[in-house]
Amino acid sequence: MAGVTNDFNEKASIEKNDSVSSVAPPAKHHNALQVENVNARLANPLEGIPADQLMAEAEEFAKAHGLGHLSDEFRKGALVAQNPSGFESLTQLNEDDKAILRREITHKWDQPAQLYYLVLLCSVAAAVQGMDESVINGANLFFAPQFGIDPNSGDANAGRNQWLLGLVNSAPYLCCAVLGCWLTDPLNRMFGRRGTIFIAAVFSFLTCIWQGVTNSWEHLFVARLVLGLGIGPKSTTVPVYAAECTPASVRGGLVMMWQMWTAFGIMIGYVMDLAFYHVRSEAVRGLNWRLMLGSAGVPALFLAAQVFLCPESPRWLMGKGRYDQAYVSLARLRRHPLQAARDMYYIHVLLEAEKEIETGRFRYLELFTIPRNRRGALASWIVMFMQQFCGVNVIAYYSSSIFSDSGFSEQAALAASLGFGILNWLFALPAVYTIDTFGRRNLLLTTFPAMSACLLLTGFAFWIPETSARIGVVALGIYLFCIFYSPGEGPVPFTYSAEAFPLYIREIGMSFAVATTWFFNFVLAITWPRLQGAFKPQGAFGWYAAWNIVGFILVLMFVPETKALSLEELDMVFSVPTGRHASYQLKALFWRFRKYVLRKNVAPLPPLYEFEGDVGEKHYAPGGAGH
Repeated sequence: MAGVTNDFNEKASIEKNDSVSSVAPPAKHHNALQVENVNARLANPLEGIPADQLMAEAEEFAKAHGLGHLSDEFRKGALVAQNPSGFESLTQLNEDDKAILRREITHKWDQPAQLYYLVLLCSVAAAVQGMDESVINGANLFFAPQFGIDPNSGDANAGRNQWLLGLVNSAPYLCCAVLGCWLTDPLNRMFGRRGTIFIAAVFSFLTCIWQGVTNSWEHLFVARLVLGLGIGPKSTTVPVYAAECTPASVRGGLVMMWQMWTAFGIMIGYVMDLAFYHVRSEAVRGLNWRLMLGSAGVPALFLAAQVFLCPESPRWLMGKGRYDQAYVSLARLRRHPLQAARDMYYIHVLLEAEKEIETGRFRYLELFTIPRNRRGALASWIVMFMQQFCGVNVIAYYSSSIFSDSGFSEQAALAASLGFGILNWLFALPAVYTIDTFGRRNLLLTTFPAMSACLLLTGFAFWIPETSARIGVVALGIYLFCIFYSPGEGPVPFTYSAEAFPLYIREIGMSFAVATTWFFNFVLAITWPRLQGAFKPQGAFGWYAAWNIVGFILVLMFVPETKALSLEELDMVFSVPTGRHASYQLKALFWRFRKYVLRKNVAPLPPLYEFEGDVGEKHYAPGGAGH
């Protein structure tokens, strides 16, 4: 932690020398000192406590919360939490205990069926969102002419129609940004993680059916606007719920299931578009697009029916003071009572330390006034903003129109969109492994330049005069873009944002992050038809290609790595001043260029954090297994 606090300590020393007669430091300085001390303790708040005292405190904790019958597990668990990598030397553990902890390291994916069932339900929630997003893609081809807002009408109303089509498409994301996401905190406080997911799923089901019975673009706009009340709280709560229930060793891989199964839902949405393409009815005009939009309600109904079969988040229960229920929940999510006791006690002491950061002010204000929270919010804002401005959702929402404009028939355009959906899902699968192996930052930094090149290829292809060659290159550019997006900007933003904030402000922080992505999702969806009309496809795709380069720079300078750190220990990472982090990463970039490109013999850079090796390459996570 020395590398984090040196600047602050120097400042404190200067202020002390300049103000010898002061009885106490200024209040602002005192608050900063308190926060820095808490962040330092969060590296491991159990460090230095004698074993006998630690076991006594753990036993007292168990008895005080109605868990006295588990005192032995809590005594052992506290010792393991104090030094996770040194459990082999603990004489208080028997051989069976040590075998359990060894297997946790050697077989990290050997988790209880209940944990995987929870992840499955979270995946269904993600698939609901994916279908909500993509079924509109095929429906665009039919409801727009039926409701008089065809963007390709070629008359004086073409510009107006482009804006109206964008407005209808973007309506759910506008609601998410201004209302839906911000309902997450009160809903979670009143109903818990599971209750919030249930309410959101019911809204999604009802509004999907509503969309299918609309009779004008205005009516469809209102129905889709209300759909945002289902998408917003669900998309904010589910990643947090998954992050709070999974061990740190597999947290990134399991939490990113959200994006992988969102991609699966997008693919199924395209399947529904193709499946209902030829459905016609004399009695119901536009039956095909109505069935497309209504089909997304089916998995939402399944989600609502199943969610209460999963345990509630242990962290949420502990935040409510329901420690006995929190242990029961953790026991369902861990292989052995020793692991559950260890994780619960460690969460408890970390949360007690974290409470010292709270100032009692308005929590929405603390998201930006406390430096640790502000840095987490900045990093989350960047990855969420770039998830949209990398350009992926103009393809997700308008690929059928893009393929049609390049020369595909309507049915071929829907089939080509399905190809995009399949690739989007398939190439998200490796991210289950890579997100916890290569890290969040590395995935983003390696994929942004490639996505930029793919968008330029797609846009420039529209200059090819011959139709068959043009549609081939357009498809190639879009498919390659998808291949690079799926393991990078696809899974990272929601995973990153779910772990970037301390518990007491996590719902608000996640609301802010998800509201960011939905707001800029709205911007993309509403502006793309007009942007393409004004800039032509070459300029429109070039616009987002440039933003991918901007994203590379922003991630390089302002987004710290969070791989394999416990949720609460990330406080230490985000205590590094923003300017210090940015300047260090610029130095590291040039260091790597000289070392690996120019092949120079350069001296190693000192690590940015005390738990890192050279140039910020993390070797282990303090606090160890699973929080």
